[in-house]
Amino acid sequence: MNMVEPGSQWTAGGLAGDQPRGGPTVLRMLLGIQLRRLREAKDITPEQAGYEIRASRSKISRVEHGRVGFKVRDVEDLLTLYGVTDGQERQRMLALAQQANNQGWWAKYDDIMPDWFESYVGLEQATSLIRTYELQFVPGLFQTEDYARAVTVLGHRAAPQSEIERRVSLRMQRQDLLTTQDPPRIWAVIDESALRRPVGGRDVMRAQLRRLMEVADLPRVTLQVMPFSQGGHPAAGGSFTIMRFAEPDLPDIVYIEQLTGALYLDRRDEADNYMEVMNRLSAEAETPADSTDLLAGIIKDM
Repeated sequence: MNMVEPGSQWTAGGLAGDQPRGGPTVLRMLLGIQLRRLREAKDITPEQAGYEIRASRSKISRVEHGRVGFKVRDVEDLLTLYGVTDGQERQRMLALAQQANNQGWWAKYDDIMPDWFESYVGLEQATSLIRTYELQFVPGLFQTEDYARAVTVLGHRAAPQSEIERRVSLRMQRQDLLTTQDPPRIWAVIDESALRRPVGGRDVMRAQLRRLMEVADLPRVTLQVMPFSQGGHPAAGGSFTIMRFAEPDLPDIVYIEQLTGALYLDRRDEADNYMEVMNRLSAEAETPADSTDLLAGIIKDM
């Protein structure tokens, strides 16, 4: 899959033409990678770079990982520090910084969405491959509206109904990713416990399981169930998601959601370890065909 639209081209300084899918999130990451390479080529420490733009080492880290927007003035100062004097090269990178500050469609939900999750939504929109293991709930991209509402209420019991509905709306809009012209490959392993827990009541859960059977038929979705009969398995400790991108400069990212935040792991060794675990899960789980039969059996038992 080519993330860049036909007629566009990534250059050393940025993107000429249309933005890749995922928009500003991907642009921030790509610009951050380029800035880090320039810094390292000049053997400049993050502390020195931070001093140049009146910021901390942690701010440089967030910039280089694409976690924050860019001030054009800061990018100008960093380019000067890194010895980038070519006018066209500077202009390309500054234009990329301006594009990276544009807002994605999810920005309209920023009143209910914490920064740590906003990053995930942007990354999700840009993926070429999502591999996920879910221990407690059905993956968000596969949830029905009623199931999503029940899950949302569990985590936000004190929230007014209007806020609950906006959170559900966000989750439903994320699912548009499944029906885009060029959707990502999604490979999900769901623990059987998540399928037998009647979140929202039995009627809601039956409808949710039927939805999973429909999703399993999508050409770019692989759905497997990790059955109770398997016993222990390498990911019994919790859920996680691995995101891969078509743009070769972007690393795989492992996302682990916590109660009040999330971890984003992008070191090669960390991502490789999680991918190995995911491969083992996929080998030990029911096949896609047997998983569909298991879903049908759970519906019948309810």
